[in-house]
Amino acid sequence: MIVFPAIDLKGGEVVRLAEGDMERATVYGDNPAAQALLFAEAGAEHLHVVDLDGAFAGEARNADAVKAIIAAFPGYVQLGGGIRDRKAVEGWFDLGVARIVIGTAALKDPEFVRDMARAFEGGIVVAVDARDGFVATEGWADVSDISVHDMARRFEDAGVASLLFTDVGRDGLLKGCNIDATVELARRCDIPVIASGGVKGLDDIHLLSLHANEGIEGVITGRALYDGRLDLATAIAMANR
Repeated sequence: MIVFPAIDLKGGEVVRLAEGDMERATVYGDNPAAQALLFAEAGAEHLHVVDLDGAFAGEARNADAVKAIIAAFPGYVQLGGGIRDRKAVEGWFDLGVARIVIGTAALKDPEFVRDMARAFEGGIVVAVDARDGFVATEGWADVSDISVHDMARRFEDAGVASLLFTDVGRDGLLKGCNIDATVELARRCDIPVIASGGVKGLDDIHLLSLHANEGIEGVITGRALYDGRLDLATAIAMANR
């Protein structure tokens, strides 16, 4: 199972939000590339990067910071946040991003996701962000009437690499990952699932790793790392057992 340390970007700084609320941001640093190197030194081979400003704007807002991260990090960078057209997808792949995360556009224009998944095999991840079981969009500011499982089923034959499932109500709050909902989603669809939202410590990593053979591909963790509640090297070792 892959452990993805997260770098969320707001105004060029490394931040973590509480429940996706831009007004509840905690700043953890002003050098995203240096943070990426620290994660690499701890053993990370994958990195999850989100342009938070871009998620709300619908286009890149922290491009320079993302480019610096790509240049600094020796592993695979997974990027999301406001990527909603082919030009943006192609541009980031050309710059060295390994996988693109598409959320709002996946709900509003599923054929776009299908086209990108065909064009960039293994490179497209669909974000399934949930509030009370329904898909949240526009940087989690809006909630649709589409259920998480209906959203997942839309892409089962599309060739997407993974589903990134986030329980928005837990994100950034250290409440613990919603393991039951994550595993249920993995069991009910044929696409690997990445868990996200609320990871608070090694117990979450351990419990998710027990379900790796049921479709749990990885887990994203942010605040627990920044607050010192989770040691990245230990988490990676546990996930690889």
